[in-house]
Amino acid sequence: MSEEERKKIKPCVGVLIFKDGKTLLHKRKGSHGSGEYCFTGGHLEYNESFEDCARRETFEEAGIKIKNIKFLCLANYCKHTDRQDILAGFLADWESGEPTIMEPDKCEGWDWYDLDHLPSPIFWPTQIVINAYKSGKNFYDKE
Repeated sequence: MSEEERKKIKPCVGVLIFKDGKTLLHKRKGSHGSGEYCFTGGHLEYNESFEDCARRETFEEAGIKIKNIKFLCLANYCKHTDRQDILAGFLADWESGEPTIMEPDKCEGWDWYDLDHLPSPIFWPTQIVINAYKSGKNFYDKE
C-alpha cells in the first residue's frame, strides 16, 4: 500500500446520544451528506482515544457534554470515492448543556428524536450505528 493510499483510510467516531429516551440529530450541510440527518462525530485525531474523540466532537459540534460512553459497533465502509472510513460507533448519555449550532457552515440545527420516528434521509454512518443499536450486531465490513 502506498503512503497516498494509506492517507485515504480515515478512522472516525459516531455517537448515539440519549436524553429522556430520545436521540440527538442534526441536518448536515455544506459537504457530503448535505441534507441528511446525523449524530455528532468526526475523524479521530492523532494519538486521541475513541472516548476523547466522542467527547470532543460532541462538544465542538453541539456544545453539550456526554457521559457513560460505551462502544457499540465497528464498521468499514467506502461510500466516498476518495477515501475509506473506519467507523467506531458509541452510545452515550447526555450530561449537560443545550444543543447549539457550533458549526453553522456544517449544521442546520439540532433536535431530539424518538428512534422509531426519525427524520429522513439518514446519513449512512448514522444508519449503521442505528442498525447496530437495534439489532445488536456490532461489526459491519465493507457495506
